[in-house]
Amino acid sequence: MADTDQNTDAVTWLQEEGVPTLAEPFIQKYLDGRDALIAREKEQRSDHAFRSTLSPMAAEASAIVSAIRFEEQQTLWNHEYEDNLGREDDIAVYPGMMFSLAKERMERSKLWRIVKRMPKGALLHCHMSAMGDLDSIFRQALATEGVCISADRAATTEDAKATALFRFRYVPETTNDNASLWSDSYTPDTWIPVLTAAESYPEGGKDAFVSMLISRVTIDPEYSLRHHLGGNEIWRRFSSSFFIMDSLLRYEPIFRAFIRDMLTQLHEDGVRWVDIRSDFRSPFTRTGKTEPEEGHEATMAVLTEEIEAFKNSPEGRGFWGARVIWTALRFTPTRTIVEDMKECIRMKQLYPDIICGYDFVGQEENGRPLTDLVPEIFWFKKRCMEEGVDIPFFFHAGETLGSGDEVDENVFDAVLLGTRRIGHGFSLYKHPLLIEMIKDKRILIESCPISNEVLRLTSSIMSHPLPALLARGVCCSLSNDDPSLLGQGSSGMSHDFWQALQGWENLGLEGLASLAENSVRWASHNDCTAKEWQQEIKDGAYGKGVRAQRMREWAKEFEEFCAWVVQDYGAEVDINTLD
Repeated sequence: MADTDQNTDAVTWLQEEGVPTLAEPFIQKYLDGRDALIAREKEQRSDHAFRSTLSPMAAEASAIVSAIRFEEQQTLWNHEYEDNLGREDDIAVYPGMMFSLAKERMERSKLWRIVKRMPKGALLHCHMSAMGDLDSIFRQALATEGVCISADRAATTEDAKATALFRFRYVPETTNDNASLWSDSYTPDTWIPVLTAAESYPEGGKDAFVSMLISRVTIDPEYSLRHHLGGNEIWRRFSSSFFIMDSLLRYEPIFRAFIRDMLTQLHEDGVRWVDIRSDFRSPFTRTGKTEPEEGHEATMAVLTEEIEAFKNSPEGRGFWGARVIWTALRFTPTRTIVEDMKECIRMKQLYPDIICGYDFVGQEENGRPLTDLVPEIFWFKKRCMEEGVDIPFFFHAGETLGSGDEVDENVFDAVLLGTRRIGHGFSLYKHPLLIEMIKDKRILIESCPISNEVLRLTSSIMSHPLPALLARGVCCSLSNDDPSLLGQGSSGMSHDFWQALQGWENLGLEGLASLAENSVRWASHNDCTAKEWQQEIKDGAYGKGVRAQRMREWAKEFEEFCAWVVQDYGAEVDINTLD
């Protein structure tokens, strides 16, 4: 009764003061104009067409997901709510918090179960040596006969274990079976059976040994939060992980098991296609051979065999396939890059169905900018024409906090040099003219939110620039970049999808689905000229050919997923809570 009296008094006071109400015609006119302005801006979004054509089932599923998101923001991500239940954490939880702090909590949410089930289309940006399940990979090494390990120093201290350069190699016979990496008597760079090293590990044997190796090649949660140390510092540690993983994965038995495991994880997570980036600097060794193969024929052959075997297996049913974007390290000298380009062309001629593009990788700040690589790039394009092959570009660009420096300007060169997609494009939102060019040329941005956060480009999903690109009409997709090394723990894309859905208020399931559809539209399903590529992208699901067919297949799978959301979660939530 008291509250009613107070409200009445307040209304009476406002009327006496001449303060208008929301019902006044001129206030309503203002609000109508405001709503029209917001609606007009939303029409500029890159996902507007997708949202406008949602089926009734998809629209209902989207409303249900939004209601669940709202509910979990008030409960699972509300520190005061958790405290009232007697569940106190060391940190204050909130929606959109840093990935490394949120991961465990997100994986027990309703939203996580929904995102895990969602059909994600294609993974367009990932690096081969940073995929797979690390525990499985290292245990495969322990179980593979002849695999040995070496280090550049004896790992007798915790600091040495954290910084020694470990390498793996097949060495069938060694004279060091009784030697120990964990002893001062170890001779640097000599080979010891990896099983011997594991069993003699002083802090707990094989399991502890595997845990130590995993810690050496991953960015642990605590370390990822130290943004004050800067990007260069974390990139040094991140880059060293690839040298360790490459030395292990380039032995045929382990490589085959790794490819099967990676594809299985992707397919189980709703990914039907992957364009996977890889450099081929580390030599490949066939089973039981002590010397690596000349060239890269063996690598290409094994990749082709394993991809086809998975597609034809019961567990791979419905998986569309995979191709490789050949990459070179951007900090290498001209001669090395030209030799690498020549080998890429040769492998494209021998294995045309596996290689789909070319890129430069590595930290942009410490590598050669694209403008410095223009002579090599033009030589490559000319050589491809002479050899009768078409190898398009999918350039990394704009993975930087810079603005107006030569690293930031890589995005200009990527566009001018004819890239079909841009990896990361983190700094693109600072370039309004370039944004219009990218829209006109139908260039997709392969966005990797968790990678950008862990590698210290943004403090959390809330300050990521992807929403700005979507609002400006730039077509984008989500990717996981280096999931096994950056903390996701598997090859799937659910963590990045969940972060985007929870972190960005104006995305929703419909916006997330648009990003997934984009990934199918821009995937490298088949070779085509630049003109054919543009036409296929434009035609989308309404055209002919493999791209259009796969877009229709994804749309069907998404509709079935939406029906599952409505059936399993529709009765649990009140979508009117969003009004």
